[in-house]
Amino acid sequence: MTAKSGSGAGEERRSFMDAALDEARAAAARGEAPIGAVVVRDGAVIARAGNRTRETSDPTAHAEILAIRAACATLGSERLVGCDLYVTLEPCAMCAAAISFSRIRRLYYGASDPKGGGVEHGGRFYAQRTCHHAPEVYSGIGETAAAEILRGFFRERR
Repeated sequence: MTAKSGSGAGEERRSFMDAALDEARAAAARGEAPIGAVVVRDGAVIARAGNRTRETSDPTAHAEILAIRAACATLGSERLVGCDLYVTLEPCAMCAAAISFSRIRRLYYGASDPKGGGVEHGGRFYAQRTCHHAPEVYSGIGETAAAEILRGFFRERR
């Protein structure tokens, strides 16, 4: 699976990524890795989250997982058919699997993650024959802002 460039994304896509960036900033303010995610259905945000792994002592409390859980609760379904996910960083393999299992329609992400990503890097989850559902993937939306939030957060901790 090759991600498509987000350079031609419309204003609506950028505003949803802006909401994910707000979640990333809020995560940073809590001392969490600054990653944010929003789930969108029919042009409206139905769930949003930022990382909470440290706060909850839960290694699965990534922004994507939390946003997916909230969206499933909102819709009363384990499937998010017709929903799109906006996340500030390329999802890891765990999150890529959750995105697949929940049947997210489209994945939009900001910054690539050559070290820990599972979509365009690492295990490339959606390219595996065992992957039952692969969303459409669009990368690079809000990439500069997402990367700067991450760099600034980790620069402060060194």
